[in-house]
Amino acid sequence: MALEKTLVLLKPCTVQRALCGEVINRFEKKGLRIAGMKMMQLDEAILREHYAHLVDRPFFPTLRDSMMATPVVALALEGVDAIEVVRQMAGPTNGRKALPGTIRGDYSVSGQQNIVHASDGPETAAAELKRFFRDEEIFEWTSPMRVAVYASDEC
Repeated sequence: MALEKTLVLLKPCTVQRALCGEVINRFEKKGLRIAGMKMMQLDEAILREHYAHLVDRPFFPTLRDSMMATPVVALALEGVDAIEVVRQMAGPTNGRKALPGTIRGDYSVSGQQNIVHASDGPETAAAELKRFFRDEEIFEWTSPMRVAVYASDEC
């Protein structure tokens, strides 16, 4: 099995509630490797690109303003089936419908202030990683913990 990378954005609500460390800790404890991490202030241009499928929806202005309230923390996470693993950990988009034990289930009661954005597939992850990270901001290295996280035939 190959390792894959995915994008996670810790949303402004996460920054405002001082939950960044807890959320990052959950991904690391799961066994995902941080390949890149940075804090950045999003602007309308990047949000229109990132949420191009939602720009014409009536709630886009509220979403845009929410995502610009504070900086976000962008993470490039790596692991076997990382995209699916992160999405399962995040839980459903609406925090009210997310089960306890998921990130949204434990920290969110909102459909929009829902702690994280997580890429939903390989093509999306590749595009989103390029949108938020330059090539030199994603690092390739082998964690010494890999042998404790995966069996030798898993990656």
